[in-house]
This record gives sequence, structure tokens and C-alpha cells, in this order.
Amino acid sequence: MQHRIVVLGAGYTGAVAAGRLARRLHRADVTITLVNPEPDFVERVRLHQLAVGQELRPRPFGEVFAGTGVTLKLARVTGVDVDRRTVTVTPAGTAPAGGPEVLEYDTLVYALGSTWNDGGVPGAAAHAHEVSSRPGALRLRERLAALGAGRPVVVVGGGLTGLEAATEIAEARPDLRVTLATPRVLGDWLSEKGRTHLRKVTDKLGITVHEHTTVTAVTADGVTTAEGTTLPSDATVWTTGFAVHPLARATTLHTTDHGQITVDASMRSHSHPDVYAIGDAAHALGPGGKPLRMSCASGVPMAWQAADAIAARLTGTTVPSMTIRYFQQCVSLGRSEGLIQFVTADDRARDSVLTGRLAARYKELICKGAAWGVAHPTAGLPTRRRRLAPSPAPAARSGAARAEASA
Repeated sequence: MQHRIVVLGAGYTGAVAAGRLARRLHRADVTITLVNPEPDFVERVRLHQLAVGQELRPRPFGEVFAGTGVTLKLARVTGVDVDRRTVTVTPAGTAPAGGPEVLEYDTLVYALGSTWNDGGVPGAAAHAHEVSSRPGALRLRERLAALGAGRPVVVVGGGLTGLEAATEIAEARPDLRVTLATPRVLGDWLSEKGRTHLRKVTDKLGITVHEHTTVTAVTADGVTTAEGTTLPSDATVWTTGFAVHPLARATTLHTTDHGQITVDASMRSHSHPDVYAIGDAAHALGPGGKPLRMSCASGVPMAWQAADAIAARLTGTTVPSMTIRYFQQCVSLGRSEGLIQFVTADDRARDSVLTGRLAARYKELICKGAAWGVAHPTAGLPTRRRRLAPSPAPAARSGAARAEASA
């Protein structure tokens, strides 16, 4: 009987994990089902570009996984029962109409990722736009296209997403009045050189920056700050953080208070050894015992580690160990400007930065490399499809098994 592997979510992490598993395991021994609501890959790190009218290259999963042995199921995940080892899905997109379907698995890779987080701020969900999903970016695109010259746009949040959204909008639409509201100092996590360059770019683009400003309410025509000030806005872009998919918290999986699945160094669930979590959905520790941040820079290595660990355990070989560390934070500041902040292994800013057009090209290469890795799942490392061990025992629900997973 074939070992059933189900991968939930086909963002950077889920797609990479599925492709790597297909490269590691013999097709006669396993089935790999990738569940995703959209038929093609979404370059999430480029959604701010989509929002200002740029076209992104389509990457249909039908072409990406052709001949790999990975089966794409176009569906939305509506339930996970980790004790019965089942996933409930409903058809999505162009999939045939029908009711819920139950998928059984032997190994589950949970990569449902994250979405925007309105933080419960009144009016944010109803009136603000987000750029964490393709539908959200397209809605913002439509809204921006309808705005005439001189109309105000407010980007709420001064993290990487907020910086990229504000600068992209300001560069593409210099006729708009773009404001960035951040509760802290602009770029406070950057080095002094990084902050200086960031301020230079925002000034050049005509972006009005409100530091130490917390938005407490959003309306159709503006935002209200904690000080009671109203900032007019015809399009409010909300980028204050991300929230993970709520399904994990509804299961018996061990999760953090924020709903991330706690995992060991191989990305294996602490509570359920047949479940692996990767990307934004997982709470994994990096150098210095610090949680890995939600990012492509964390998610792709997590996918590599999970896929290799699954393959090793199924084939009876040694589980590889890798240290997931950071090297830089890459920020696009429009199409012609960028900022590469080099960091320590645990993601603290160094003094060294790369700026200007060279940094923009550097970031572009990083984005292209990440997308290429998804689009070519069997390229890169040598393909070594190993046969499963004679009788791999399913991960037990015993205390011993759970203790082994936590080790």
C-alpha cells in the first residue's frame, strides 16, 4: 500500500516541500497530494507590484508539477482531524462542483500560511485593503486606478510589507498623496545606514511619514489615530502584521497562543509525529532560541528540512540536520531603489547595507530565485528517489512516540 502524503497549501513552502518530496521518494511507494485553492503559484513577495498595475508571470501548477508525480487538488481546506488523520476539503476555482471530500493521509505537511491581520481595529476589515493575497492586491489595484490626481492614500504599518507597498504606490503614482503611519520610528530595526537610506527614499518619493502613530479606527474616507487625529484616505492599505490560518487551533495539535503549530528542528509537530508544519504556520526556533520570523527567508529552508526529514524517516536513513539562519533582509523600495540590510544569524542588523539600484537588482534576483525554485521542483539538487523501508511503522499515538518527536 502506498504511503499517502498530503500537503496543505501551495505557497512558497508547500510547493517547495511537495516538489522536494517528489524528488526524494519513489513514485511506486508514495502518493503526494497538494491541496490549494488557486490553480497557479502566487508570488506573494510581489503582490505590491500587482497592486499598482504591474503584471506577474503566470506559473500554472499543472505545468509546474507535470511529470513529477505530485497531484494537485484544487480545493479549500475546511477541516483537519489529526487524530483520525483526515482532511476535509471543498472544491475551489475551476474544480468540478461538489460537496465536501475527505482525504486520508499517513503524513501531513501543514503549510496553510498566513493572511493579513486587522488586529480587531474598528473599520479595518470593512474599509482597508490588504496585499497579502492576490484577490486583495487586485482589489487595491482597482481602487488605485480609480483615484484621480491629488487623492490621499494611507499605508498603515511600517514593517517590510508597509515599506514596499508605500514606496511602490508612490513611485507608480507620483500624482497621489501617499502617507505612511507607523507606531514606531521608521525602520527602527535597521542599522543607522539603513534608516538613513530609507528616509532618503521616502523623502524623494514624497511620502509623508507619521512616526509613533497608532491607527485606532478606519472609515471609508480616512483613519483615526490614538491621538484623535484624522488622516484623510481614499485608499487605506493595512500592513500591520499577519495572522495564521485558524484551522490548526481547532485541532488537537499543540499550538502557540497565536495559532502556530509548535515543531522540532525537523519541522515535526511536538504533539503529532505524523504532522509537519512549515512556513508561517509553524513555530520553529532558530539561532539563539529565537522564533523564526514569518517570511520566505524562513519558510523555504523549513520546507527543505521537512521534506528531507520525511523522506529520511520513511526510507530508514539518517534524518539530516540543518541550521536555519538569516543573512539579509531584502526590501524593494519601488522598481529603481532597494535596501539590503545584512543581519546576524538571529536576524539582528549589522552595520553593512547595500542600497540604490544595485540593491534593487539584488532583491529582484532573490525574488526570481525563489519563484524559479517553485517552478522547477525537480531541478537543482540531484534526484534520488529512494524506496521506502520494508515496513515503515506509522507514527504511533503513544507517549513514547510523542516524546521521540519532541526530542
